[in-house]
Amino acid sequence: MRKFILFALLSLFPFGAALPGPDASEEASNAEAVRIYTEAGLEDHVAFPVFKKAYEGYEKIADRKKEILTLIDFSKPSTEERLYVIDIRHARVLYHSLVAHGKNSGGVYATSFGNTPGSNKSSLGFYLTENTYIGRNGYSLVLNGLEKGINDRAKERAIVMHGADYCDPSFVQSNGRPGRSLGCPALPRQINRQVINTIKEGSVLYIYAPDPDYLAMSTFIPREENRS
Repeated sequence: MRKFILFALLSLFPFGAALPGPDASEEASNAEAVRIYTEAGLEDHVAFPVFKKAYEGYEKIADRKKEILTLIDFSKPSTEERLYVIDIRHARVLYHSLVAHGKNSGGVYATSFGNTPGSNKSSLGFYLTENTYIGRNGYSLVLNGLEKGINDRAKERAIVMHGADYCDPSFVQSNGRPGRSLGCPALPRQINRQVINTIKEGSVLYIYAPDPDYLAMSTFIPREENRS
């Protein structure tokens, strides 16, 4: 099945030298994105165009220190697992989890995003992870927003990854959905420390939603990709 999916995805991209399209480096990037996607078994969890955007941005971030990509897919409802920690080098998913969005970003779905202090909204785009600390939400991870006007005020807003009781599966079962944060990507406490220890200090995190404003503004995603 995966071989069929790999063939189908590869057929979407032009590899012949006589055909118009991406240059050799872009073709190689496309092929590598397809390989990682299929070998990691992501086809049943994340749409390929979403992963491709995440991978393209990941490749552009020269300051990354780890071959790990964390993808949060806000096109999915908060009642489903929508965070994936992916080992790019070995093409495998290390963790998958529920993750909360900001209380002013929406109910079950996150549909509204912001970069303003006090907005209590999630911010989309690419981040680099930094140091950890113990705060009012326990063990937490500092996130450095890399996209100007989109998420570059994350530190000012204290947007961090942390654990929260309202993300635990038992809370979801009792309440029908996870609770919401003040804009932070909050995780179940049972998995929070393991995820943070894996991705801290220089890995890439990408928060995606099919938001036209973000897709039009982002400089990490090729323009032809910004329409979907």
